[in-house]
Amino acid sequence: MKNKKKIPLYYWRRLSQLACLALFFFLFIRTDYSGSDTIEYAVNILFRIDPLLALSASLAAGFFILLMLPAVATVLLTLILGRFFCGWICPMGTLLDGCRTMAPHTGTGKERRYRPLKFYLLGFLLVGAWFGLPMAGYFDPFSILVRGLALAVDPALHAMATTFFTYTYQEAPAWVNGVTEPVYAFLKATILPFSQKYYDLAMLSLGILLLVFLLERVERRFFCRNICPLGALFAVTARFSLLRGKAGASCGKCRNCREVCRMGAIDEERNISPLDCNLCLDCIHQCPGNKISFQFSRLSQGRAAFALSRRNFVGSLALGALLPFFLKSRTLARQSDEFLIRPPGALPEEEFVGRCVRCGECMKVCIGNGLQPAFLQGGLEGMFSPILKARTGYCEYNCTLCGQVCPSGAIRKLGAEEKKKQKIGNASFDRDRCLPYAKGIPCIVCEEHCPTPDKAIKFREVAVENSRGEKVTVKQPYLIDALCIGCGICETKCPLPGASAVMVTSGGESRNPAKALPDTGTAWQVI
Repeated sequence: MKNKKKIPLYYWRRLSQLACLALFFFLFIRTDYSGSDTIEYAVNILFRIDPLLALSASLAAGFFILLMLPAVATVLLTLILGRFFCGWICPMGTLLDGCRTMAPHTGTGKERRYRPLKFYLLGFLLVGAWFGLPMAGYFDPFSILVRGLALAVDPALHAMATTFFTYTYQEAPAWVNGVTEPVYAFLKATILPFSQKYYDLAMLSLGILLLVFLLERVERRFFCRNICPLGALFAVTARFSLLRGKAGASCGKCRNCREVCRMGAIDEERNISPLDCNLCLDCIHQCPGNKISFQFSRLSQGRAAFALSRRNFVGSLALGALLPFFLKSRTLARQSDEFLIRPPGALPEEEFVGRCVRCGECMKVCIGNGLQPAFLQGGLEGMFSPILKARTGYCEYNCTLCGQVCPSGAIRKLGAEEKKKQKIGNASFDRDRCLPYAKGIPCIVCEEHCPTPDKAIKFREVAVENSRGEKVTVKQPYLIDALCIGCGICETKCPLPGASAVMVTSGGESRNPAKALPDTGTAWQVI
């Protein structure tokens, strides 16, 4: 009886990459409203197994965040297997490998002068997080990937699909619609998002993601080798890993392994650095004499394939420690932007910014499209964190999805009734623009959409003179401060073009007693 031929581990690695990539896209698609008030899947699990985000958020918080506990398992496995995560699991790495055929690199793959950059960046990010400047989410591969897909790619694909199927429905013959309409219904039920979304910083997020892929033309896995701070953290851990690769004593010195190594982990003497090796096993697959093997060995420190500059590393640590104090000298540190409106359940500002990993999950899942990435409203440290932009969209009264998908607890998970009591801001009317005030034109749109049971927006019937000089009686709106929760739907639905006549600011938000509004007992004064 013939022995069955074993499937090489090289192919198992490819299968693992494809399976993890499929899981990533499945969870990405499921990070959306699907008719239910709850998310059934752990859509944020990839962020919770990310030790860089776990460490950065925990340093900023001052304690270990239990939501990020799965990241500990990733670290323990790295101590055993080395940088397996980069070669077998990471969806960014898989996509980079896949795009290599479309954008072949032009470099030799042996350039190592940029390798220390990721370690300097890692030191800067971790020390910065400890001193109050959390920026790991700007460089983390998961955050870059999900943010770019959620803010730019997903809305663009939805718009293209909707345009195409709308055109076929309106212009194509009936027999074509018999094919396209079931396809569109299937896509709506399985892949396309619940509604068309629009985001600020969409092109910036897409540009950052595309830059990561374009760097493949410089060197294979350039981002992974030289920039990725998560990879740097894995490298530091893998230096003490048990699983090591080595070339046998009878190696023919053909250097095929060195040429095919996607991480540049093999030096001229065919030593395999555990700091760089991601266990892709290309070297085993390409070795003509099967002289390379991976075996478990005694715990020891692996040799790096490059040298770190002590001066540069200390400089990166010093920059991470000092920059937060310079940022705290800004006027923004004393008086925050009045339009810095955070999601319901958001922690106090400093804690929120420290814990937020800039993943974009909350923005993607927001039903009303109100959550947008901040630019500099919250300072450099708040960039890409979620804020409510009520002219773009609003916070749905019955929705609690943002707290359900937040991987770090920056947005607390709220029950439906608790969420309805969360005040994230306060509305006010501009008499110079509001139609009943400025022109004597009847308009009750804001009051009609107000979701609070007792209506935070009330009316006074007032006799005024309209723009034609006629005496008319109109209902002029005013706000009951105690009832307004700052959801922003009044600003979203205001029919005026351009700026709304009713604006929501962060005044009175529940999470910050310092922003409490004056207690007038009745209505908050209109502008």
